[in-house]
Amino acid sequence: TSEMKLPPGARKVTDFESNVYRLCSKVPAGKVTTYSEIAAALASSARAVGQALRRNPFAPTVPCHRVVAADFKLGGFFGQSAKQSTEVQRKRQILIEEGVDFTDKETVNKKSFHAIDTSLRLPVTKGKKKR
Repeated sequence: TSEMKLPPGARKVTDFESNVYRLCSKVPAGKVTTYSEIAAALASSARAVGQALRRNPFAPTVPCHRVVAADFKLGGFFGQSAKQSTEVQRKRQILIEEGVDFTDKETVNKKSFHAIDTSLRLPVTKGKKKR
């Protein structure tokens, strides 16, 4: 993400957020990973990953829609988490268009899971803003 240009008026991203976006960018179309999978790679928490993705200024280049909950439910999208919210439904539609298979209206088929390559695990960085 250091090579990505922030949109005008966007706040600077932290090193942690940058690492989340870098790992998220490795998930190919038609696949998903989980908040906890990214969190494990960063020695962090799924909640912290979700908050970083909620603030993703690089969407859709950084495909935060490809990150779901550990139980393969959709989770949130653009700050909304209610299953029937317009944003979560939009997340579902984007994933369907990319070829992700669902077992029901809100659960991604585990066959669509993309594990984070352990060689991509990054050093722990917490809270420092990029300059």
